[in-house]
Amino acid sequence: MPWMKWLPWRFFVRRFATAHGFLDPLTLMAHLQRFAEPSEVSEPIELLRAGAVFHARALINSKVIQHNLDWVWPYWIQRQFDPRDKSFIPRAFSISHCNLSHRNWTAVGIPDCEALPIVDPRGLLTPHYDGWSIDTWVISDSGEELMPSTLSFCSQHQELGDNIAIVTESHRRGLKLRNRAAASLLQGQPRCVLELNAQCPGGGWLMVVLRPCNPEGVSFVHKVRLSDSGRSWLVEDKAAVEFSQPVDKHLASNYKGGDIYLHLRDKEGHREGLCDIGMASAAAMFRIEDRKPCKIEVAVPLAEEGVGNPQCWENALEGHCALTVPDEKFQFLYDSAIRTLILHSPKDVYPGPYTYKRFWFRDAAFMIQSLLFAGLTKRAERALEQFPHRQKRDGFFHSQDGEWDSNGEALWIFNLYCELTGKPLKQSWCEPVVKGAKWIVGKRLPKDGSLCGGLLPAGFSAEHLGPNDCYYWDDFWGVAGLQSAASICTREGMEDSAHRFNSAARDFQRTIDQSLQGACERLGRPAMPASPNRRLDAGAIGSIAAGYPLQLYPPEDSRLIDLAEYLIKECFVSGGFFQDMIHSGINAYLTLHIAQVLLRAGDSRCIDLMRSVAELASPTGQWPEAIHPHSFGGCMGDGQHAWAAAEWVAMQRNCFVREEQDALVLISGLPPEWLKGGDNPQPIRFGPAPTRFGLITLEIEPGPSPKVSWAADWHGKPPAIAIKALGFRAVLVSDGTQSVELSPQ
Repeated sequence: MPWMKWLPWRFFVRRFATAHGFLDPLTLMAHLQRFAEPSEVSEPIELLRAGAVFHARALINSKVIQHNLDWVWPYWIQRQFDPRDKSFIPRAFSISHCNLSHRNWTAVGIPDCEALPIVDPRGLLTPHYDGWSIDTWVISDSGEELMPSTLSFCSQHQELGDNIAIVTESHRRGLKLRNRAAASLLQGQPRCVLELNAQCPGGGWLMVVLRPCNPEGVSFVHKVRLSDSGRSWLVEDKAAVEFSQPVDKHLASNYKGGDIYLHLRDKEGHREGLCDIGMASAAAMFRIEDRKPCKIEVAVPLAEEGVGNPQCWENALEGHCALTVPDEKFQFLYDSAIRTLILHSPKDVYPGPYTYKRFWFRDAAFMIQSLLFAGLTKRAERALEQFPHRQKRDGFFHSQDGEWDSNGEALWIFNLYCELTGKPLKQSWCEPVVKGAKWIVGKRLPKDGSLCGGLLPAGFSAEHLGPNDCYYWDDFWGVAGLQSAASICTREGMEDSAHRFNSAARDFQRTIDQSLQGACERLGRPAMPASPNRRLDAGAIGSIAAGYPLQLYPPEDSRLIDLAEYLIKECFVSGGFFQDMIHSGINAYLTLHIAQVLLRAGDSRCIDLMRSVAELASPTGQWPEAIHPHSFGGCMGDGQHAWAAAEWVAMQRNCFVREEQDALVLISGLPPEWLKGGDNPQPIRFGPAPTRFGLITLEIEPGPSPKVSWAADWHGKPPAIAIKALGFRAVLVSDGTQSVELSPQ
């Protein structure tokens, strides 16, 4: 931080701290920084700011939750604070208590609407970003209680129809509750609707409960009031929740009075809850008659979140690359991932609906790649339009300080857009591309004979790689960015710039290879570490980028293969890559990065990794950023990680059709049993799929000798095509051929 270098300020900070018995913070920071390589940015201020907000809430949690365990808390708290549960985490001297075991939720938004309500694994709805929540309970007249967050099991699934809906069904001792959450448009205005269906033998109550909390913890509510009509709630004096019929009974409480759960048997109701602390809660109660279902709709207007230009799902999905496969789970996960990408690209692209509802170039590059793979090119183009606005005068594509991969990612995805669409670069993008490439050239360190000489400087890079260092991840992206800029300049007729960037890319690649050779001699094996200064560890996952997605090295490159072998042998838990650095969980999208490298190498283990990732998905078809190895709930980041969804789309696409140099490789990652078919084999289809050579649509007729057919609309001359199905003989396709029968090996 620059202001800490001002000597008088440093003196006063040190003097104040030591005078009050604290450690000298400047000395402490200096010791901490010794664990990282010297760098101009110790940690991005953007991430420090986000971390401060996260832990501020978690600090509030520590002052509220553990002293009030008689409340009915969200599912993650019920499990993480239960000493009998495998999700239990001792609190001890932890000054903040955050969700580290069940960071799982699913968004139920509308395409191109900024509002993204989320639903947790027990149906708890948080309609507004970082706001209060709505829970639903059933209470019988005889005293039986059904509160989904307290149950060890319930049924939940995602419906993919006219809108996205999350259906949560729970039951206990005859009590039943079906909760369907979805977002829709009413007269052009977005809203979130809960459709509730409750049954209670002997009669009882369906309760719609306002909760001052969400999947992260406490979220303040100071005032809630039932309207005079008895059909809506006003929260903080604003119309917030509407009921489809008048409330039969209403209860309210505050922090001193305890949770509304403690007042369920109160004879007198209260129309209003007031709480200076911010822990007001309320329950709208609807009578359930014996043997008669009670059906209620609860609607929450979403306009305050930003309407944008919402559209229906049919229009949003029009022309996308569709998949038809015999594996129901793979099919569902693909269809769900496409919708996740659409929801998280209202204009900018966000890697999540909640924790990560902000922009990174890193996540954006992978997400836009999959938008392009899915044929959602207009959506990808709209997201790319936002890139130049984030570029600084010196050419740096800035989303976070100290992350030197962003320029390479921006240039690479600009070029990929042009290649996959067959369109020239937009004129408004030309100057940002040239400036961005010049920034990479100028940012490299001087060549001083060290293993870091000529690389990009030490930086924070992807936070899951470790302390600040000269990461090969940044360098690989830098080379790819220069190559992409050179390709763009060649197509645009800017020969001087093309020559300059091509020469710079070749020099940069030679420098990296020399550094890797030194690392190989030091480590005694070719596997690429995270940086020239590191031993092999989980951070080496960053170097996989040289194989996927950048293809800087051929599929059989010994450095890539040995790295994949190291990671699989030393860093896998429960079939997936376990990232020790920060994430401390199983990572779905990084597991798929390794699978992509195996796919290029023709290694059938890529299918095993895909299956493992499929098993790690939540019942609603989502992956959190990192997955707890015991609870298998989310333990890091957003509970619905759009980058993970993007990688599932990219993996399926590359299994069907992928580019390798100047050729197309078809169906190289499909499970052999799909191709052989069963008792009632159905056609397998994929497309229309954009490639660098044009659009292609595939159809496979399974059988002992499966038939592969395709139709294409090439940008120019048809490419060379190879069919490399696992378990079958490879076929090199001759010109004009559009179908092939495969022979078993």
